[in-house]
Amino acid sequence: MRYEERVPKELFREDGHYHGRPADFTDRIIRRRLRLVEAVPKFVAGDKTLLEIGCGNGASMFLLSDKMKSCVGIEITDEHRDQFEKHKTDLGIDNCEYRIVDVVNSKPTEQYDRIISFEVIEHLTDESGVRYYHDALKEDGLIAITVPNKWWIFETHGAKLPILPWNRVPFFSWLPRPIHERFANARIYTKRRIENLLKKHNFDIVESSYVTAPMDVLPEGNFKRWMINNIFSTDTTQVPFKATSVFVVAKKKVT
Repeated sequence: MRYEERVPKELFREDGHYHGRPADFTDRIIRRRLRLVEAVPKFVAGDKTLLEIGCGNGASMFLLSDKMKSCVGIEITDEHRDQFEKHKTDLGIDNCEYRIVDVVNSKPTEQYDRIISFEVIEHLTDESGVRYYHDALKEDGLIAITVPNKWWIFETHGAKLPILPWNRVPFFSWLPRPIHERFANARIYTKRRIENLLKKHNFDIVESSYVTAPMDVLPEGNFKRWMINNIFSTDTTQVPFKATSVFVVAKKKVT
């Protein structure tokens, strides 16, 4: 079944807070991320359990659910539960559930075969929350995550900048980390930084790549189609400046 065939007829968009709204089922970034996940050997399988940390409205998890044994999505608040439950009902999904968990200040009570987490780590109040990812994963488990790419031209999560009313200033993310993190709404990562963070929490890196900008923020029209077809057509890129995110697959280190 194609992704588009699994989309509910009625979709919602949220204004959200600065930590960002969940991606919608129809967003190109959803399909792009899931193609990358499904390309990882043995990541998606009918006998595997899946945890999504930062599940939002469930779009990513629901589009994988028919290929997994069971799925659990966690969020820090109830903010997205109504959307999650509506999409779950509309799609007739019975192997997914929504839970409230603070990954920074709690320990997992279960372990899973697979974990996905897209654009979440940068929002954790403390990077030590990555410890939850490790503890929630079975010994032979895999995680697939994305984090915002420092070398993308625009600040993807915005920043609290004095005077400037527009908070997605070009090249702001290229500033030194102390300056960026003083004003930015979320952390941002180079490949090396996110890989080192995962290694610090006892993961072995399986692969990493730059995720090509999906152009979801552009209005529909000829310009957007031209950009997608001619510059941003592939799921990954070797050019960091064309990527909004870093995609990393890692394996729990056996100790």
